[in-house]
Amino acid sequence: MSQIPLKIQLSTLPESPGVYQFYDTEEKILYVGKAKNLKKRVSSYFAKNHEYGKTRVLVKKIAKIKHIVVPTESDALLLENNLIKEYRPRYNVLLKDDKSYPFICIKNERFPRIFSTRKVIKDGSSYYGPYTSMRTVKTLLDLIKSVYPLRTCAYDLSKEKIDSGKYKVCLEYHLGNCKGPCEGLQGEAEYNQQIADIREIIKGNFKTSLHYFKDRMNFLAKETRFEEAQRVKDKIEILQNYQVKSTIVNPNINNVDVFSIISDEAFAYVNFLQLSHGSIVRSHTLEIKKKLNENDEDLLELAVTEIRQRFDSESKELYVPFTITVATNLKVTIPKLGDKKKILELSERNAKFYRQERLNQIKILDPDRHTNRIMAQMKKDLRLSFEPRHIECFDNSNIQGSNPVAACVVFRDGKPSKNEYRHFNIKTVDGPDDFASMEEVVLRRYKRLLEEDEALPQLIVIDGGKGQLSSALKSLDILGLRGKIAIIGIAKRLEEIYFPEDPIPLYLDKKSESLKIIQQLRNEAHRFGITFHRNKRSKAAINSELTAIEGIGEKTIESLLKAFKSVKRIKEASFDTLAEKVGSTKAKIIFETFQQH
Repeated sequence: MSQIPLKIQLSTLPESPGVYQFYDTEEKILYVGKAKNLKKRVSSYFAKNHEYGKTRVLVKKIAKIKHIVVPTESDALLLENNLIKEYRPRYNVLLKDDKSYPFICIKNERFPRIFSTRKVIKDGSSYYGPYTSMRTVKTLLDLIKSVYPLRTCAYDLSKEKIDSGKYKVCLEYHLGNCKGPCEGLQGEAEYNQQIADIREIIKGNFKTSLHYFKDRMNFLAKETRFEEAQRVKDKIEILQNYQVKSTIVNPNINNVDVFSIISDEAFAYVNFLQLSHGSIVRSHTLEIKKKLNENDEDLLELAVTEIRQRFDSESKELYVPFTITVATNLKVTIPKLGDKKKILELSERNAKFYRQERLNQIKILDPDRHTNRIMAQMKKDLRLSFEPRHIECFDNSNIQGSNPVAACVVFRDGKPSKNEYRHFNIKTVDGPDDFASMEEVVLRRYKRLLEEDEALPQLIVIDGGKGQLSSALKSLDILGLRGKIAIIGIAKRLEEIYFPEDPIPLYLDKKSESLKIIQQLRNEAHRFGITFHRNKRSKAAINSELTAIEGIGEKTIESLLKAFKSVKRIKEASFDTLAEKVGSTKAKIIFETFQQH
């Protein structure tokens, strides 16, 4: 397929948080950006005149738009940063200083300091992050500071310098924020135990610290040191109320390729996410056209080999939805729960969004391909022998048995063919009998098609459950059409699909395109039948009032309704106004009749 126009690419973007990438005609990446709503954000580039010249130039160069869907806006922020550092797009001018997102550093030194930094130095120190914002880092550091007294000075606290008395305690010691390791007032073992507890807190594990502080609080209470016990209790409440999510995925997930697959009758879509140091660094979805009805296992194996070669991946572990055959040096994991399962589900979401986007584009650019796919899917879903290119649907309409009518609507290639819609006045049934009415109209419809040698439909849809379906089948039996035309019934309550001689209904997925077309047929038949029924009742009511007037014929009634539009206006009209339309003699009869009433 040729390059998809930008207008269509924009119209099919999802309204979800994520990251978008702009490419030029040579497939070179121009810009990476984040969005709370991808569709709104990306569309804004093309919906206004930009103040800055570089933005205008960027928009003119955009030939292709790609995107990655993520769960939240914060995740989009992190992912945007990862991709910018990975690809260094030309038009991401605000990040040319390589400013990174913050980490929390536990310094590799005696009596380690804990602080925020944007630079990761390989000196043996521990780094946690990256975090989505400095506010998150400050909140976490404030939490740690409020619970544990730590030093903030940059002194070299070697044993020799402490023993020599080189340092004196500062204001932080007197405020209770530090226990004075610089003067040897706090031992190294106690300090390192605090650091160990802090590492667990940063990882989100508060169990060790809470256990320690609860024991400490109980001890102080028993010693009747209630003020100190209250201060420890305050720390416990701070820990219990704090929650933090630090990275886009679990930081322990490193150097992993994630693959998922979504497929239909004609195509498969394989999404690839590459994870490095707890963050997504690459996403790609491959579209595969099926030739011989290949299964998902074969297609995924093919896609894994192709994508890993294309992106020169060196990851040693794969997350996939089911067992596949890959190179012997690769570890294959099928996640069942936890963070690994969540990242696989994220990959599946990206594959589903990509598929829906492509289907929407195809619907606009290649309607024949879209129709062929829908028909093939309906044939499979409804267990049909032929694609249902011609479908007819029947519905009855009556209110307490008055003016019973029925409607037949026709769909061709999944779309309404309104010039073929037909109304039926029920002729052989007395009172409200939906089953007998359905039997009559189905018999009349297909008897006439046979007599006129017209083409029969591949599928008949009956609005109703097993009762209405059985009535329609009786008519097909009379006409000798049983087995020659597929027929189903759809019940409104749970959208059950009933088949002849099968007591167990079929439940299609609520998002199924096959179900949507059947629902559209049913709703269209209902609308068409109700409209006819209302018109018939209205006409009957009008005719009964006017035809009851002695001396007024059908032509006069037609003239009056054409002039006044309704019986109400005729009743309200003056004698002179009526006389202008139908003459004074008839006007006098009509005027005096309604005046008496």
